[in-house]
Amino acid sequence: MIPLSMLDLVTVREGASVAEALALSAASAQAAEAAGYARYWVAEHHGMDGIAGGATSVVLAHLAQVTRTIRIGSGGIMLPNHNPYVIAEQFGTLAALFPGRIDLGLGRAPGADGRLAQALRKDLHGAAERFPNDVVELRARFAGQAVGGVSAPQAAGADVEMWILGSSLFGAQLAAMLGLPYAFASHFAPALLDEAAWTYRNRFEASETLEQPRFMAAINVVTAETDDEARLLASSIDQSFVAIRTGTPGRLKPPVPDYREGLPPAALAMLEQVRSVSAIGDPQTVRADIEAFAARTGADELIISTSIFDPEAHLRSIAMTTAALA
Repeated sequence: MIPLSMLDLVTVREGASVAEALALSAASAQAAEAAGYARYWVAEHHGMDGIAGGATSVVLAHLAQVTRTIRIGSGGIMLPNHNPYVIAEQFGTLAALFPGRIDLGLGRAPGADGRLAQALRKDLHGAAERFPNDVVELRARFAGQAVGGVSAPQAAGADVEMWILGSSLFGAQLAAMLGLPYAFASHFAPALLDEAAWTYRNRFEASETLEQPRFMAAINVVTAETDDEARLLASSIDQSFVAIRTGTPGRLKPPVPDYREGLPPAALAMLEQVRSVSAIGDPQTVRADIEAFAARTGADELIISTSIFDPEAHLRSIAMTTAALA
């Protein structure tokens, strides 16, 4: 079975609180560990009412504390929002607390508008331009180098597995050049998936930490007892995508029967494009779709994204997905 990992946005559901979202993320990480997932990653987003993973390092410490063996990491840290020294300290500390279990996935897109840039006190455009240099600095600090004459004792020698994340060819090229593993965000930006995978593999240069390319692709997954139930549960995710693309993001909404049938043609076309990389259905359907996606991409690992409104159905889907592939 191809290794499966899980991506968590720390979704806040309509009528629930941030505390409840964090509690469900902890339960989800425990369920993923019990079901045999390889990694559990949390994505950094800011200023969004329905996503509570902004303090990513803090959330990761919480999840690592309630699990024992599964790798815990960022999917990702949006590096333009930070300076590499502080991230080196944070993830070096996590690695000291939870040895052999910490991943640091790094993204270049800040995911912020001008108002958030002001709140972060950051020149996000300039920071995005410095992204390659900041990645190199991070790797140097984990190797124990005192960059600019300043050391980061928490980071020196830390066992942190670094990944480059992306939804375009830039990340694929950078990961290949630096000899780092690469994860592609095909669960919401599938257009360049195949080209990015080809670019990464064909330009890959071996490094001290990675001799061969390691490619991870993301896929939306909802597994339920029947195809109809899974499609109904997935309508909550559909609503979120439509809300984000129309500038009205909010908390995860309850499922709506036949949601897509009521959408205008433009919204439906957008949704079908961004949700084209998905496996939604009963265990047999999900198995077939995941196996087809793995064969298409040749991925070394898959990372699944799912946000189901009902917490119990969400936890069941996590377990049923790996059981379907066993």
